[in-house]
Amino acid sequence: MPHDGHDHPSIPEDGWKHTGVRVIPGDSLDTNTAQTPGMNRAAAINAARVGAQKIWAGTVHIHPDAKTGAHHHGHLESVIYVVRGKARMRWGERLEFVAEAGPGDFIYVPPYVPHQEINASADETLECVLVRSDNEAVAINIDIEPVEKPETVLWVDPIHRAPGG
Repeated sequence: MPHDGHDHPSIPEDGWKHTGVRVIPGDSLDTNTAQTPGMNRAAAINAARVGAQKIWAGTVHIHPDAKTGAHHHGHLESVIYVVRGKARMRWGERLEFVAEAGPGDFIYVPPYVPHQEINASADETLECVLVRSDNEAVAINIDIEPVEKPETVLWVDPIHRAPGG
């Protein structure tokens, strides 16, 4: 037991063998999770699979030229990491804003924000890793009429703004 002045749970009977670190093989993800039309989600980390209490993690694949319907994830915060392909995100009450992300880019989606993921490529599958702030797989599909031409929004880092910016 660590002696760092913090409370720690007692060591389990198995000495953390089966209750400690878990490696989930990529070919054993669970597709029995909340789905949104136009995408395939698969869970890697959740309460049922590993006992996660505060996070959900998995993958999403969107086929070439495909897009999801408009949806949000309730009270959850979401992070999307683009592994392969080109993601186009639309968001807002009428999906009036748009931005794109490529391999190595992260996308943050705050709670309750209506959004749509779009594969911006006509010939490559968009592959992403998803992480959410709770072990629930909440996806609430919504019926909204999107604007025809969304406004492009470029990200500005509020911490590292350019001098005079």
